[in-house]
Amino acid sequence: MSNPPTTTVVVMGVSGSGKTTVATGVAEALGWKYSEGDDFHPPANVEKMRSGHPLVDEDRWPWLRDIATWIGDREALGESVVITCSALKRSYRDLLADGHPSVVFCMLEVPAAVLAERMAHREGHYMPASLLRSQLETLEPLQPDERGFVVPVEGGEDAVLAAVLRHLRPHRGG
Repeated sequence: MSNPPTTTVVVMGVSGSGKTTVATGVAEALGWKYSEGDDFHPPANVEKMRSGHPLVDEDRWPWLRDIATWIGDREALGESVVITCSALKRSYRDLLADGHPSVVFCMLEVPAAVLAERMAHREGHYMPASLLRSQLETLEPLQPDERGFVVPVEGGEDAVLAAVLRHLRPHRGG
């Protein structure tokens, strides 16, 4: 199977896994555009999370459809891009990948204790540490039949970025 003319890397995982750090590093290393998936959330979703209430599927579907539309627009423009999105469930990832041959998922794997520590010290983000448990309970690991790969987050930022770029090599289009 040949690679699509473009690549859309969806850096996924629970809150605190390092999606933004990895995604910006990949975009910078490859000279691709980057977008923060959280920016696609409607204000009601942000407020719900800020107040400590987990999102349910009905909250997520419009957000995911907006991200999928953005991916399709980038493909149509011939742009390879990187975007963050928790993409916790298989059904969410299926929606993002449906009709978008450029999509490859990069799942960041971080021990729960490390996540809790990171979130406890994170500033300036609306997602409270109290929602980590619900995200971990919702997370469905990337399956072998999904286009993508899992990267354990260990060894520092440079090591993680190098691992992501190495795993990404066979998936890359333009």
